[in-house]
Amino acid sequence: MRVLLLSMPDAFEHTPTVAIRMPNGGLASLAGNVDPHHEVAIADLVLVQSAVKATVERLVASHAPDVVGLSVMTFQRITARRIIHLVRQLRPSVRIVVGGYDPSLAPEAWIDPGLGVDAIVRGEGDITFRELLRAWERGECPSRVDGLWYRESDTLRRNPPRGVATLTDSAVRPPNRGARVLSGYTFLGRAIDVVETSRGCTFDCSFCSIIEMRGRNFHRLPMPHVIDDIRNAVSLGARSIFFVDDNITLDVERFKALCRAIIDAGLQHVDYLVQAMTASIATHGTELAPLMRQAGFRYVFLGIENVIDEDLIFLKARAKNIDRHSATRENASAAAATLLRQHGMFVVGGLIVGNPDDREESVTANLEFARKYVDWPYIQHPTPYPGTPMTADFERQQLIVRRNVSEYDGTTAVTRTAHLSPERVEFLRWRAERWLKVRHMGVAIRHDPLFVLRHAKEMLAHTFRGSTWRSLLGIEPAEAAFERYCAIRAREREYLDVPDPLADAGPALSRVPART
Repeated sequence: MRVLLLSMPDAFEHTPTVAIRMPNGGLASLAGNVDPHHEVAIADLVLVQSAVKATVERLVASHAPDVVGLSVMTFQRITARRIIHLVRQLRPSVRIVVGGYDPSLAPEAWIDPGLGVDAIVRGEGDITFRELLRAWERGECPSRVDGLWYRESDTLRRNPPRGVATLTDSAVRPPNRGARVLSGYTFLGRAIDVVETSRGCTFDCSFCSIIEMRGRNFHRLPMPHVIDDIRNAVSLGARSIFFVDDNITLDVERFKALCRAIIDAGLQHVDYLVQAMTASIATHGTELAPLMRQAGFRYVFLGIENVIDEDLIFLKARAKNIDRHSATRENASAAAATLLRQHGMFVVGGLIVGNPDDREESVTANLEFARKYVDWPYIQHPTPYPGTPMTADFERQQLIVRRNVSEYDGTTAVTRTAHLSPERVEFLRWRAERWLKVRHMGVAIRHDPLFVLRHAKEMLAHTFRGSTWRSLLGIEPAEAAFERYCAIRAREREYLDVPDPLADAGPALSRVPART
């Protein structure tokens, strides 16, 4: 069968394509796990944001797919529906499969017959998608494929969920990066790829979709498999690698072993990016940080979440953010950030502001922390993603103000606090964050001087869109620039001029996400 796999063009505010164009590792894993006789093409549409429609038209014409699969996050839902509509017009006989976080946790959003989805892959798709293609190839209904909802005539069939992969039995095969048909994956001008070394997390943060997606568990890939995968990415030109593990520092000893394996394999010339828990870095950083730096780690995304203890309790994130060396069990964020910076690494600070009890003072406290300890701010707002405990909390407190899921991108405030409107929370973040990002250019230029000098104008234009000289000089209120920014951001979400087949259904979030 001929298969075309698409990831959506919608990008996060904090990963502008002028600086960051990351591949979708899940699609490469799907391509590597189907039977080898299938012809698979992967297209990450983030690489062609200004030509999405033309690119899809070209790929459908050139590949003539029997199956088109789409990987979708919640804020990408409307774009995905439009792409499905376009594909259906171009090739009416094609079978459409959707997967990823949104179809997994809000499958009811994808079952309307007018949308034309033939199958919904829920949870990990490596084995489910492989078995689905086998069933279709044999001309059978995929009634025995766990982890699948599928359409049979006018009936929607719901198969049992699939258990998570243990990753040690070779059932999940290495990714197939060679199936990619677009190019241009970069991080600050360096070619980048993604590698996973483990899956899962045992924490239960209220804002996170991972637990709802796969439960509380942690499975590791064999270290030789990981090193071979890094070598494969490097052989295809990668100079930077982002480890996409859900929580790689959950097993600190294994993370140390990974660093040593990278060094022993002579792969420390690559720039590595990773997500890390503050508690792990603060507790083990004296030994871990120098080892990470020796192995080539450059940017570390710290899940700080919040520096206010009450907010960490609401987010259910206190346990992974406490300093276990501290007799008073203090927040580990400052210690972790300091250790990483002392060893020559840059801190990407993941913070969440706008929690139910937040006042301006608590938002400002987190922004001040970012100014002091963070090199690149990744500050978000609580977002009621389908199925998460946070969503239930916000619903119960009637704090959800906006239900257009296209705005559920993390940096558009869609919930209010007991004291602040969504607009005020977002304005406070936006006003401070622009200058934090400008400051980081001074950090980045030391490592990537040519890229920063060449693209400084574009980077500043993106960071300050909506601003004018009048607003920057204080002649015009900052609120006026913020309103222009919001309008620009809304226009940016329109990636292709194609009708939404479910436009009349309204912009609602799935009412009651299935938990079967």
